Amino acid sequence: MSQQPIEPTGQAESIIAAAQRWRRDISGDLHEHVVEAIYAQAAHIAGRAVSTPDHAARPTLDRTLDHILTSKLWGFPIMILLFAVMLWITITGANVPSGWLSSLLIDHGHPWLRGLFVSMGAPWWLTGFVADGIYLATAWVISVMLPPMAIFFPLFTLLEDFGYLPRVAFNLDRLFKTSGGHGKQAMTTMMGFGCNAAGVVATRIIDSPRERLLAILTNNFALCNGRWPTQFLIATVFLGSLVPAALAGVVSAAAVTGVALLGVVMTFNVNWALSRTALKGEVSTFSLELPPYRPPRFWRTLYTSLIDRTLFVLWRAVVFALPAGAVIWLVANVHVGGDSLAGQFIRFTNPAGVFLGLNGVILLAYIIAIPANEIVIPTVLMLTAMVTGAHGVGGGAGVMFELDSESAVHALLTAGGWTTLTAVNLMLFSLLHNPCSTTLYTIYKETGSARWTALSALIPLGIGVVVCAAVALVWRMLG
Repeated sequence: MSQQPIEPTGQAESIIAAAQRWRRDISGDLHEHVVEAIYAQAAHIAGRAVSTPDHAARPTLDRTLDHILTSKLWGFPIMILLFAVMLWITITGANVPSGWLSSLLIDHGHPWLRGLFVSMGAPWWLTGFVADGIYLATAWVISVMLPPMAIFFPLFTLLEDFGYLPRVAFNLDRLFKTSGGHGKQAMTTMMGFGCNAAGVVATRIIDSPRERLLAILTNNFALCNGRWPTQFLIATVFLGSLVPAALAGVVSAAAVTGVALLGVVMTFNVNWALSRTALKGEVSTFSLELPPYRPPRFWRTLYTSLIDRTLFVLWRAVVFALPAGAVIWLVANVHVGGDSLAGQFIRFTNPAGVFLGLNGVILLAYIIAIPANEIVIPTVLMLTAMVTGAHGVGGGAGVMFELDSESAVHALLTAGGWTTLTAVNLMLFSLLHNPCSTTLYTIYKETGSARWTALSALIPLGIGVVVCAAVALVWRMLG
């Protein structure tokens, strides 16, 4: 079968004409020129990047930054400083939008919804169940949880986009490897400081199933943004007040930093214990190619952080806050034998709580406020006001609230039997207790296992009980 000759098009003809012109104009062998150019470029790159005894490599921005950020002397202090600044921006920066959301959803939205139910002639229990229970808990979670996540996740992703986070994994690889974990666990742990549920999802970057499970089971030891406000409030109200006013801030900050560092130590210890028992195995090889530094893509980072992380985690928290709000209202308003369910539970568990250096109110608050750590303090205040019969404080049984001043918080909690030991152990228990329900559900979705989900709750809870009991015992012996 004969083939028809292909007629050159106008574009092809121009290319052929250009090739013939360059062939006439370039003297010598064209292929030799190409090879010479390749070798010249390779020599240029080697001259800049390779050091020899007679010639040091030419410094570049990437090389200079790596020399500083991954050095044994400066790597860790810079890493701690950067994350401290990031957390400070998150905590202080979230105050303003949290206040706006709180004013909109709680100060105005809650009375409006309550008034709507009353004007419709709804019975008191339906008004309380929906407006004081379901709505108020959900509004609280959104107003307290959304701003920190909307700030922390973009900051974290900007550092990742810049190329810094792989350097952090490089710096911490030796420590995690010694404890039986994977170097990439450093990145998932840091993500946990924003939100443990997001930290659990981030463990997908670890290829080894064994080391990924280690990272999932220990992520709760990273103090998430929902627990920072509790830490700062209790440290300021009870520990800062023990020293002169000039030192109060330093003592409070040191106490919170100590709790956060204890979480890091617990991560390594539990890694070590699990990798030698339930999750035995060899540490996999960690090959990390450090990417070049590049300007972060700000708007793309902001968009992906809000959609992929912030709204994803917030939606799960809201889903769990709805029924939890109903439970919080019910236990405070359903009476059996002349006392509310909350009152009976608190009275029954108070001896065990006091033995742990806590009390029954704290134990109940951590059970019914499981959807989000952000609502633990409002729940504690509501239950304390209820059991002490404090007048003019809060909106009634089952209605969570916050107080405007630290002195008012101190007065109410002291009336509820709080001591310095209670405050110290609450800070420890805030770090060492089961993950919130959003994180537990995320763990179940990621592992597909009820067993590992249960272990992820029981391991920190068991450690928390032992640590609180030991601290209470030593405290009383020394006291």
